[in-house]
Amino acid sequence: MKVILKEDVEKLGKCGEVKEVKEGFARNFLLPRNLAVPANTSSLSSIEEIKRQKTSREQKLQKESEKLRDKLEQISCTAEVLVGEEDKVFGSVTAADIAKLLMDKGFVVDKRAVMLEEPLKALGVYTVPVKIHPEVTANLKVWVVKQAKKEESEIL
Repeated sequence: MKVILKEDVEKLGKCGEVKEVKEGFARNFLLPRNLAVPANTSSLSSIEEIKRQKTSREQKLQKESEKLRDKLEQISCTAEVLVGEEDKVFGSVTAADIAKLLMDKGFVVDKRAVMLEEPLKALGVYTVPVKIHPEVTANLKVWVVKQAKKEESEIL
């Protein structure tokens, strides 16, 4: 069965392509999810409109992502960690911790978007890339500082 893809489908093709697929795959997966339409003369003429709509959506999403990147690059997050003797950090600051710090500041970012190569295990200032969109990456400043000690009078 020939179908025209309305969206990008992984391991099948991009939006606007005409593909030959098995009838069951089209009937049970592509058509119910509105990922494709059957290829006929009327749908072939409407595919250009579908492509145009998709590109306009992608451009709008990319502009929003660029605005979010600009906002993220203007802020910095502070992660307070427990330290021992000689400022040795207990534990580490992970991508999930950074995502939670961003959420506290009002930015909803998935922890998988925080591109840490390895957890932060020392005090200091780090630049952490955050992938907002496939083509847009923000550089976030993260301060890893030692946790303020409670005063001894409060403990007693």
